[in-house]
This record gives sequence, C-alpha cells and structure tokens, in this order.
Amino acid sequence: MNTHAPASVVSAVGVAKRYGADTVFANVSLDVAAGEFVAIVGDSGVGKSTLLNGLAGLDTFDEGRITLCGQDLGSASDDARALVRRQHVGFVFQAFHVLPHLDVSQNIALPLMLLGHAPSAIAPRVQAMLEAVGLQGLGERLPQQLSGGQLQRVAIARALVHRPALLLADEPTGNLDPGTATRVMDLLLAQTREQGAALVLVTHSEAAARRGDRVLHLTARGFA
Repeated sequence: MNTHAPASVVSAVGVAKRYGADTVFANVSLDVAAGEFVAIVGDSGVGKSTLLNGLAGLDTFDEGRITLCGQDLGSASDDARALVRRQHVGFVFQAFHVLPHLDVSQNIALPLMLLGHAPSAIAPRVQAMLEAVGLQGLGERLPQQLSGGQLQRVAIARALVHRPALLLADEPTGNLDPGTATRVMDLLLAQTREQGAALVLVTHSEAAARRGDRVLHLTARGFA
C-alpha cells in the first residue's frame, strides 16, 4: 500500500503581503496537489487575487516561501519565474482577457506559440481544445462575435491548451448569468480533472466554492 502523499504542485508557507505599513494578509500556508480543486473565499479587499498572483510568481511577497513545480519563486529571477509560469500555469479571469484582434483559434494558440511549438503541432492541439469546450466551428470568429459564456470557454481552452500543472481561476463566473456560470464551472472542472491539473479558484460564489475539494477562508491573519 502506497502511504506517500501526492506531491504538491504549488506550496505556500508562512506567506505575507504588505503595502507599506498595511498588511494585506500574513501566515498564509497552502499545499495543492495534482488533481486537487481548492476554492478560496473571503471578504473583498482581503487579498485573494493578490495571493493568486503570488502563487504564479506575478507578484512578490514579503515573508514566507512559495514553491511552484519545484521552483522557489522567492529566490528565482524574473526570467526564471516567467519561464515556470509560461510552462506550468494557466489563468482564467473574470474579464476573459482575450485579444480582440485575434480570432478564437489564435487566442487559444497563444500559450503554445510562446513556448515555441511548431505550427504543425499547434493546429491539432487547438482543434482538440475547441471540441473539448464546445466551440468547434467557431475558430475563425473574432471575440466580439461571441457571447460572454463563449468567451469564457475560449479563456478556459487557452488556459489549458499547453497542459499546465496549475490552473488559477479568479472569479471566472463573475460576469456570467447563473445558468451560464454553472455550465462554465462544469466545463472548467471537467477539463482540469481530465488533465490532472491542480485548480485554485478565487470566488464570491458559494455555489462555485462548494464544488471544491477544500474551501479555504482567507483573512488578514491567514486561512481561518
């Protein structure tokens, strides 16, 4: 019988973030394993999005240690953090953040292009993701020709096309009506579980948070 716990994709130990004399949060510790879905909830302004940015190496922190796929982010250079993020992290945001001048397929292909994949390898991967998120036949459409739910599907496909170890989702259903929000969460969970990725979701939605394997309440003193 295997008694070893699964290795953490991302780990935070005693992390604190301050702006001048103001402490956003402190004593934050977290381990997320491959295939695990952790939902983070908390009051507005407590630093949930800031924590996500720290987990991805997009933001610095003032105390503690964050390790992402074996890389100590605190001691890594900007270039090293950018590389581990590009290789191992996918993002889904409330505001979609698709590029308006690129069509759907081009938006989804961006992570693969940044990683230097050959065009011959990119096309079939993009097509597979279009089918996985229910957007087959829409690859040549521009973002302004899509609904909010379709735009979030594009964002999910883009976040997962390079098969990241960690998916970070910041209020991904915040701009959607309840029915569309449920369908988007269904899709997000199905795709992350199919790929075995770790998922960290920041949300104000109780319905979305309840679907997590764990729900953590962030406060200024850490997780309650």
